[in-house]
Amino acid sequence: MIMLIVNMNIRGLGGGTKARYIRQIIGSERAEFVCLQETKSKMLTEAKCFSLWGDNKIGWLHYDGDNGGGSLLSMWQKEAFSYLNHVMGKGFIVVFGKHLKSDFNCAVVNVYAACNLREKKTLWEELSSIKATSQEVVWCFCGDFNAIRRRSERVGSRGRDGLSSEINGFNSFIDANFLLDVPLVDKKFTWFNSNGKAKSRLDRVLVTEEWMEKWPTCK
Repeated sequence: MIMLIVNMNIRGLGGGTKARYIRQIIGSERAEFVCLQETKSKMLTEAKCFSLWGDNKIGWLHYDGDNGGGSLLSMWQKEAFSYLNHVMGKGFIVVFGKHLKSDFNCAVVNVYAACNLREKKTLWEELSSIKATSQEVVWCFCGDFNAIRRRSERVGSRGRDGLSSEINGFNSFIDANFLLDVPLVDKKFTWFNSNGKAKSRLDRVLVTEEWMEKWPTCK
């Protein structure tokens, strides 16, 4: 059975309305693993995570970032995913474990990259280094990478200086780690400004070939 993952940049957990929205998506998608970016929370409680999921049979890890900026939350259903260990740092949470329904060892990486190109390169290098030490598992990197793979993925934005360096660096990270870009369904972009004129594909899911071989219908 395929592993069901919800990935979302929530731009702050906010109050009850946003919590209900997240809980509704988790329920409707029958999520087994959830990656949230930009919780904007300095700390989270177990009760808050239980409330977000709507269940207390979950595991969770929170990276608080810089006073809540760049914060990440990874959660998983214990009946579907067995936690083994994790690595956490600026811009990422790597969770190692086993997808119980398929009896497959895997690593799910929750990513939030900074806008600064130098910080993105540092993040790519660190993730590459972690992956290189754990080749026996299948990998899934998901989140807000704040980077594009080609110019057509960013429309209506004025800030195009350094775009070639970003594109080349991001593609080099993907190629060096033998990652596949899981296709979007029904959409070309994942971020829009308020008037809809500027849009980009900043959020994506990248998996290893072994992941795709195990779950070839990924989308």
